[in-house]
Amino acid sequence: MKNDSRTSTSSPVAGTPASSRSGARIINLVIGDILVFLIFATIGRRSHGEAAGLNTVFQIVLTALPFIAGWFIVSPFIGAYRRGLEINPASMAKRTFFAWLASWPVAMILRGIFVDHAIPPWTFWLVAFLANTILLLLWRVPRAFLGQVRERTQQNNA
Repeated sequence: MKNDSRTSTSSPVAGTPASSRSGARIINLVIGDILVFLIFATIGRRSHGEAAGLNTVFQIVLTALPFIAGWFIVSPFIGAYRRGLEINPASMAKRTFFAWLASWPVAMILRGIFVDHAIPPWTFWLVAFLANTILLLLWRVPRAFLGQVRERTQQNNA
């Protein structure tokens, strides 16, 4: 009987169970996504003349928190962590874009409630959408491309 990789309990990496590999994949994406929003908050704080050095990490986290929360509340339901994205750059790009498109209003509403205590201006909505779209794609698409290269290398070596 042919071994079907979709139902196999072992991964292409010798001796590594598929479930632990899947967990590491998700953890890697989660950490990268959090870093994207922290970078966005740092850039934003600096562009407005606010402190953004290591001594202001807490303020940077507070600035990024509505975006992080909006992303993690919505993006899993849009499939941003779906298996297979980590080796398919085109699917990763599409899924990331639509996940942020759906997460963005939630992030902006959370920002309005917890940071601005009012509806953020439309210009900030636009900047937040474009900047985070670009940053998420700059992180996630190369990650998928490298995963695709690694997958092909493992298949060729098998």
